[in-house]
Amino acid sequence: QINLKLILVSGKTKEFLFYPSDCVGVITQHVYENWPSGWSDEVLPPRNILRLIYQGRFLHGNVTLGALHLHPGSTTVMHLVMREQLPEPNYQGLV
Repeated sequence: QINLKLILVSGKTKEFLFYPSDCVGVITQHVYENWPSGWSDEVLPPRNILRLIYQGRFLHGNVTLGALHLHPGSTTVMHLVMREQLPEPNYQGLV
């Protein structure tokens, strides 16, 4: 499994475990459904506006962790933000 350390804009963090086959849509849905108790003072946004940023790029919902070449057993840091619209994907399909 891959350990994702998610960081909010406020600086709060929480770690979650996912499989390389899990896509961004599954991850954001899981986080929404398991909103950490330590984030209780954060406003729980509508599920469909949770977005992940990895290496400065917004990830679209169908991108898997495996496609990002993340290594099982390691910890990867991503930012979790609230944003309604995403930019169009670039040629690499990661944005």
